[in-house]
Amino acid sequence: MPHDSDQVLLSSLTHLEFTNATSVRADFALPAAGLALQIEAHAPGVYRVRCAPPETLLAREEKPTARQKALAEMLLARDEPVGELATSSVVGGEGWRLEQGEIALEVASNPLRLALYRGDRCVLRTVGHDALQCAGSGNDTQWRLVTALGADESLHGLGETAGDPDRRGARLVSDNAADRVGSLLWSTRGWGVYFNTLGRIEYDLAAGSSDVCRYDVHDAVLDFFLFAGEPTEILNQFTALTGRAGQPGLWPMGVWLEQAPGTSVDEALGIVETFRANEWSVDTLQLAAPAPYGFLSDKPAFEWNPERCGDIREFQSRLQKANVQLAAPTLPAVLAGTPLFEEWEDRGWLLIRDEDGSACVFPGNDVTGGQPYGLLDLTNKDVYKLWVERQRQAVDEGLGAPVCSAQVDIPDDVTARGGECGAVLRRLYPLLTRRALFDAVAGHRTPQEGVIVSSDIFPAVQRSAWQEGPRCENTWAGMEHSLRTALALGDSGIPVQTHRLGSAQHPLDSMTPELYVRWLATCVFSANFSFQGVPGLLPTAFDSSVQELVRHWLQWRYRLIPYVLGIIEDAVRTGLPVQRSMALCFPADPVAQAWDTQYMLGPALLVAPMLEPGTKARVYLPEGSAWWDMNTGWRYEGGTLLEVEAGLDTLPIFGREGHMLCLGPGGLHTGDFNSARLLDEVWMFGMPEHSPVVMRNKIRVMQMQGSSYIKGLEGLKILPSEGLEVKRRGAEVRISRAR
Repeated sequence: MPHDSDQVLLSSLTHLEFTNATSVRADFALPAAGLALQIEAHAPGVYRVRCAPPETLLAREEKPTARQKALAEMLLARDEPVGELATSSVVGGEGWRLEQGEIALEVASNPLRLALYRGDRCVLRTVGHDALQCAGSGNDTQWRLVTALGADESLHGLGETAGDPDRRGARLVSDNAADRVGSLLWSTRGWGVYFNTLGRIEYDLAAGSSDVCRYDVHDAVLDFFLFAGEPTEILNQFTALTGRAGQPGLWPMGVWLEQAPGTSVDEALGIVETFRANEWSVDTLQLAAPAPYGFLSDKPAFEWNPERCGDIREFQSRLQKANVQLAAPTLPAVLAGTPLFEEWEDRGWLLIRDEDGSACVFPGNDVTGGQPYGLLDLTNKDVYKLWVERQRQAVDEGLGAPVCSAQVDIPDDVTARGGECGAVLRRLYPLLTRRALFDAVAGHRTPQEGVIVSSDIFPAVQRSAWQEGPRCENTWAGMEHSLRTALALGDSGIPVQTHRLGSAQHPLDSMTPELYVRWLATCVFSANFSFQGVPGLLPTAFDSSVQELVRHWLQWRYRLIPYVLGIIEDAVRTGLPVQRSMALCFPADPVAQAWDTQYMLGPALLVAPMLEPGTKARVYLPEGSAWWDMNTGWRYEGGTLLEVEAGLDTLPIFGREGHMLCLGPGGLHTGDFNSARLLDEVWMFGMPEHSPVVMRNKIRVMQMQGSSYIKGLEGLKILPSEGLEVKRRGAEVRISRAR
């Protein structure tokens, strides 16, 4: 269990002295505590703050060990600063002002205080004499940072939550898997914070006191980044700093089917055939646990389980014939009690307990078929390399995507080969696991495309493009649960959460035809989703009218693929997620933030899911833009509250003025896509002002003399908004006001 930091006696850090400044960094000393403080202009609007004994900072900067360098690269994609700093004394001589244009960080002495400014507005400040405190030494050092919180501020990020998206009032511990903690915290007031450590971080977000946030960090060095700007700018800078997701490729964007536990692959392929016969689109079959492939009991070689898959070559041939990709569960584990377990225990290739040198045995889970197991020590480069090679072998044999969640409660008395233990090892292990799997799937490809399916949350998780959503009850509340977790992960910089259409692990009684269709429609307007292979959650469980609606919504899904994949490609450049919360997109509109189950799907579409029975819905259209109803073509000003009618074949969806929606032709699987003709038609929401987000975007919008000139629309059907007219001029389209 995480310990209580309130039991530790911390000393306040005061009496700051200025020592030196360059165009990038300002250096200070805390002589009474024997500490140095460095503040760096890491990027425009981003400050890096580090505090530790001077010799510790110097050693990490000039002579880091190979292990320290490797861990640093896992956390930061860009370690070198790219900002510029202007340092000056504050009037009165009791502090210093570190400026980056309109962004400034003021540092005051006696007591030490920090204040972050955007222009003339202070967006974040520390509190009183206890702003920064410290206890212990070396790796047992604990730091405490205390900041004030305004009455109107809401806090977002820090991983997954199915409740209120405002994290205010929460207590979270970074290495407690149940807390589902991410790395980035930001405020609608215009600041963000990221603690650059694998050590334990305890967050008290105004839980102990309504107007104070407290952060307890366990590391030899206090190392954190402060961001100033709009939330979208903060996500951009955070992901540029810590790394962004790679491309998933085309086939993962198609619909997935999860095999029901306990069923055969013949039954699962039979469901695929039923989908094809009914013109329901599907691309990927995800096998259920236990893992269908893994180490032999006595040899370090992988083998597919013939009881699950039969002959693997024949099985892959059947999948290829059906135009279906394969995803399957795996785990970096060796079953306890096997000769291989005993051999690798002796060799030290498993996670080992400190006291007696025996391998740590973990209780069985679904992936291991309930059998106890040992975890591979992935901090050992030889073990890491072996596991990557074996997984690559599975990929060469036809595996499209590994499914692996490895965030387990590793005891404190286990130390890895690299020396990591406790909270550091608990946070590091899922990071190493997913990185190894990506190396196996995509590391040898150019470009590096591929997905690793996982529900783990850890530092740098935003570098992985495919986060698996929760298994939710088959109720209206369950659908809302799945949606809220996706928006919370997006607020945390994680670009994609996939959804499940219901859960095979929960009772099916509450899954009505209306709920099923509404859930499917919401899934369609997301990053992606999967059907569950149990009879009660398949379209065949419902009547012909529902089955026709399933066909309707699946065609919408495949028409949206160029747009959704374009959003993910955009995430590689901007760090913004596919599903974007109202707080993220409209931080200056508190009314919009109250409508916290609405979301933006990329930059162009506002989606208001139907989360309760009936056909009437209330929708709030945020201020700052005009909005076009995709169902009626009517235009509304921002700041409008509407009541709309939505049958089961529609959703309240609004296009943002100035944007365009590019749609594909649809299909039964992504193999139907013509790479030379990915798009079919374009919807325009008012006069186009922005180049559209679309897969492999080659469409460009230029404005001149009140008209928009667009290149890249050759052969596409164009649906302009009311009041606009279209004229084609060779390869160029002119959009102007109707006369």
